[in-house]
Amino acid sequence: MIKRFIMERRSWIIFYLVIHLLIVFVAFLDSTIPLKPILYILFLSFLLFTIFLYIRYQKETRFFKGLDEWENNLDLAQIPHAESPFEEIIEKSVYKQTELLRNQSNHHQLSLEDEKDQLLAWIHEVKTPLTAMNLMIDRIPDEKTKASLTNEWLRVHLLLDQQLHQKRLYFIENDLFIEKIDLHTLLVPEIKTLQSWCIQKGIGFDINLSEREILSDAKWIAFILRQLLTNAVKYSSHSDIYIKSFKQNDHIIIDIQDFGRGIDPRDMTRIFEKGFTSTSTHQDHSATGMGLYLAKKAADSLLIQLSVQSTLGVGTTFSLTLPTRNEFVKITGM
Repeated sequence: MIKRFIMERRSWIIFYLVIHLLIVFVAFLDSTIPLKPILYILFLSFLLFTIFLYIRYQKETRFFKGLDEWENNLDLAQIPHAESPFEEIIEKSVYKQTELLRNQSNHHQLSLEDEKDQLLAWIHEVKTPLTAMNLMIDRIPDEKTKASLTNEWLRVHLLLDQQLHQKRLYFIENDLFIEKIDLHTLLVPEIKTLQSWCIQKGIGFDINLSEREILSDAKWIAFILRQLLTNAVKYSSHSDIYIKSFKQNDHIIIDIQDFGRGIDPRDMTRIFEKGFTSTSTHQDHSATGMGLYLAKKAADSLLIQLSVQSTLGVGTTFSLTLPTRNEFVKITGM
């Protein structure tokens, strides 16, 4: 801030120095003017000028220091009161712009809430005919046709579920309820939903849960597991998917391992990015690039560490490292 102040007042300082140098130059040329008294006067003048600059620095930069340290969170209470006419102009402008941004932010927030409510209502309305459609599919005698329609129904169901949670994700802090959950009870319906798809692809499940009781939000961790299981089934065939849980360093870890096509090493750092599908199978139009992104966002909100290990052509293992009981204080305190 001192450097900025000197740069702002450099014209005054230069003018002051030039005047004093001119006085010295005139005294040097004119022998009738005593040089020593002039130098003494100029020294006192320079000393007073330095004190004056320090006082002005303290006074003039107080307001601008407040602006520089302002967190830009639309909280005007953090801005110091203006003390000069020019500071009042800046203060008035900042107040106007902040009020405008606050109004726009409130308007966009209301619009977002309204859009979310409309979309959630539409998704819930669509679920009713989807449920009826599933019951009708169950009555079809032709097993081949039934399996084909069930898979297409499942795709629509999963996409709607993904869209539903995507909209809820922005307000996840208001939707959390941390409780003790039986992991096996949580996994069974998720696997059952994928049953027809797994039968078609020749996929089975091997579940080994050393730690069955976990502490989390049932709805959101079920969504995370759903995305990981769907991903494992989608990119596997004629193999088993291993699900296991165990405790390590006081943390419960859930592993979901498949033996599908694996992930290209150059894609590993990008698989959790929004909209990213793959560089090796870029023509896969069925991929949305949203499943792992949403799973990672939900996991972060639950303080769950989501990691992945994969070998191309061998398989992939996703790991969920759950937080300890003490770490949930951060969530419940949000």
